[in-house]
Amino acid sequence: MRTIAALTATALALSIGIDPAFAASSAARAPVVTRAALDPALVAGRGAAVDFAEQEAENAVTDGTVIGPDRTAYTLPAEASGRKAVRLAPGQHVEFTLPSAANAITVRYSIPDAPGGGGITAPLDVTVNGKGRTTMTLTSQYAWLYNQYPFSNDPAAGLLHPDWWITECSCVPGATTPPPSIAKPFRPNHFYDEQRLLLGKKYRAGDRVRLTVPAKSNAAWTVIDLLDSQLVGPPRVEIVAANVLAFGADPSGRHDSAGAFDKAIAFARKKRLKVYVPPGTYQVNRHIIVDDVTIAGAGSWYTIIKGREVALGTPAPDGSVHTGVGFYGKDAAAGGSRNVHLSGFAIEGDVRERIDTDQVNGVGGALSDSTIDGLHLRHTKVGMWFDGPMTNLRITNNVIVDQIADAINFHTGVTDSVVSNNFLRNSGDDALAMWSEKTANTGNTFDHNTVQTPVLANGIAVYGGRDNTISNNLVADPIREGSAIQVGSRFGAEPFTGGLHITDNTTVRSGTYELNWNIGLGAIWFYALEKSIDADIQVVGNHFLDNTYNAIMLVSEWSVKDLYSITNVHFKDVRVDGTGTSVVSARVKGSATFENVDARNVGAVGVNNCGSFGFPATGSEFSLTDLGGNDGGGTTGPWLAPWELPNTITCDDRPPVVAPPAPSPW
Repeated sequence: MRTIAALTATALALSIGIDPAFAASSAARAPVVTRAALDPALVAGRGAAVDFAEQEAENAVTDGTVIGPDRTAYTLPAEASGRKAVRLAPGQHVEFTLPSAANAITVRYSIPDAPGGGGITAPLDVTVNGKGRTTMTLTSQYAWLYNQYPFSNDPAAGLLHPDWWITECSCVPGATTPPPSIAKPFRPNHFYDEQRLLLGKKYRAGDRVRLTVPAKSNAAWTVIDLLDSQLVGPPRVEIVAANVLAFGADPSGRHDSAGAFDKAIAFARKKRLKVYVPPGTYQVNRHIIVDDVTIAGAGSWYTIIKGREVALGTPAPDGSVHTGVGFYGKDAAAGGSRNVHLSGFAIEGDVRERIDTDQVNGVGGALSDSTIDGLHLRHTKVGMWFDGPMTNLRITNNVIVDQIADAINFHTGVTDSVVSNNFLRNSGDDALAMWSEKTANTGNTFDHNTVQTPVLANGIAVYGGRDNTISNNLVADPIREGSAIQVGSRFGAEPFTGGLHITDNTTVRSGTYELNWNIGLGAIWFYALEKSIDADIQVVGNHFLDNTYNAIMLVSEWSVKDLYSITNVHFKDVRVDGTGTSVVSARVKGSATFENVDARNVGAVGVNNCGSFGFPATGSEFSLTDLGGNDGGGTTGPWLAPWELPNTITCDDRPPVVAPPAPSPW
């Protein structure tokens, strides 16, 4: 029987000339607005304050198929926000009801790779209230990586490292005769991409945006993960400025504008003006070197600086074999750059493979006493990578998506700098990282950022350093070989000294499966691989929600388990809402204190304490100190009380996983 709502919609459609089939099928579902696929109330005050509304496709109206939930790496739902999405066959649609006025949308999607790799393109029709069709051209040219690190674009490629341990066969293929057969494509990953679209007019709350796969689409399927909608303001105009058009820049994108940018920058520095880049798409296929200059666009939806990846005739001194679009400060060895201010434009690269020596990042070099605000970056290798020494950089209000590697990395001697209110989605490595290689990063803050679906490694990672702060961030859905937050002694980092403050962050659907160890990680994990970790580490006010395995993990590598320890870590005022296994997993010698750590919906024993696997009669080599107020637990009773004294050994790394219920108000 047709519903009253559907009959009413059909009658209304006939009276105003809208297709009745559209109207009846759209009788309407109230919009569900989320943050990281959660009720926004659960993450209030955490993460970036953004000017768009997130709507998950699985909450919209569709005649397609909801896929997921699934947290198994190398699957489409596992890489989706909230671990669910909607799969459309040709002719099918998904429809979103706008929760507020909007004139622009972002669609996160996946389509198949070409059979031999390299991607395809396919259409997606966009209508609002059944009218005004626009066709987006989706692409998988920047998605679909395969194989072992640093990955391949070829689905038929053999193992890149046949001498590495392979979990799938429990073997080292290069050490066996004959070598085992490995299914191809091997470990497909990095499936999603996203596109933005200005709708051409302002639509009202309640209007319906339908995404339809044309019946003759060459894509066998199209997966829609989510839609972000927003009201974009008019282009910003700078009258008193060095306008790049006056120096020969081409806003149509047909001709390379790099030289025009260089001339505008030189003139602006001489006349003490800012550089203005008006609306348009500008082709730039190399680095623009910036020092003591302000460059402002009309807004990231209007000013787009886009470039091809260009092969170099001979490798550069730093090992790069390609160049591409990017704004770079001078190298730190040459004194670095100062007083650089970048704002209000998009940078779109053309990076389709991971080559770690390549400098094909959106922003790079050394920038001191500088600001980066309101940029939109995608399809570069790393959104922003900084090699110090450098100081006093402020990175605010940027959107960085669809990277082959990190989103933002402070590498070597970055001090007194802030990354705040940035939105980061679909990075191919750590989304936010402080890497103290050779020289410590000191006095930096990552605050109020949102990280979603980092495909590899961690949402936020700190490798060594002194007196840094990770605060008020929201990290959701890390996929594999990492988790939400990592404190790691690895990658040649300088030791942790002074203090490290990890305060008031929220993680959700974290605590991933570690492929190489064949165990589950914690949503936050401490890893002593190359040195002991013994700085004063305060983990205060954090919320760990819907943890796939553990909430908290302290671990070392088996080969160094008797060399390194983790001590002086203090957990206070922490909430753990749901674990597939334990609240704490300890696989290292050392100690930690716990105060007012409340837990519920714990899937296994509250503490998995293996210590360093010596199993002495005196108790585990890892000590948990109960400072009081540690409440709640799961089926085994209070999560901490039975285990902290005398540090009872409760070593079971692979207990049955009990999926927790969805997070709810505390």
